Amino acid sequence: MELEGLKLNIPGLFITATGTDVGKTVVTCALASVLRDQGMRVGVSKPLASGCRKDREGLVCPDTEAIAHFADCRVPLETITPIRYRQPLAPGVAAETENIPFDAEAIVKSLHHIQDISDCLLVEGAGGLYVPIDAEHPKRSMLDLIVAIGYPVLIVADAGLGTLNHTTMTIKCLKQAGCKVAGVVFNRHEPDASSRGKLEDPSMLSNARWLKRMTGIDVLAVIPRCDPANVQPHEGILDQAVIDAVGLFYWPDRLGAAK
Repeated sequence: MELEGLKLNIPGLFITATGTDVGKTVVTCALASVLRDQGMRVGVSKPLASGCRKDREGLVCPDTEAIAHFADCRVPLETITPIRYRQPLAPGVAAETENIPFDAEAIVKSLHHIQDISDCLLVEGAGGLYVPIDAEHPKRSMLDLIVAIGYPVLIVADAGLGTLNHTTMTIKCLKQAGCKVAGVVFNRHEPDASSRGKLEDPSMLSNARWLKRMTGIDVLAVIPRCDPANVQPHEGILDQAVIDAVGLFYWPDRLGAAK
């Protein structure tokens, strides 16, 4: 897929995940907060979103509100997310259901506007790599959008059992598509013994090391499992432990230029 005229000239990252509800928005919010604290003007983008609520001013994506808040990105929400759907479906499926065509020009205009007022850009995807994004071209997926934008890709993955398979497949797909993998963030890490005195998921002690052995890709941050009441980015709430975990790594070293 070509996004005609898309030439991004500020460094950035594309944040994807091994699937839905793994923690992309939590990581994007924490990363935006850390980069802001380092003095950067952080632009954020979520080009497509489904499951949006209907307000007086139109469709609003809660993820967009969250990343805009933590980045202090002062552009309209409809610029941060130019393509929005009401139905909580994969974007391409929602597009077909709601008869809304994929609008590449809208994405290009939004990214250009955001980069003009930013030092770096964080682009958050929807779902995983092979989520369909275009009802008229069913084989077009989020991976095609990632390739078109050209930023290095940060993968958010669950810290527990099964992540070696899911994350390795995601890394291989990205590499086969010619994408640079910036690294992995493990979310919901819970290494401590349970109240019964034994580890609930012993794989958490070895997953980061084994992923590096299997793929050569580093786990750049490990976010602990926190009380859900303290991880509500859509309400402007993000446990300090999450921000601290992300902040242990110096992220400007992974921000890259678009290809």
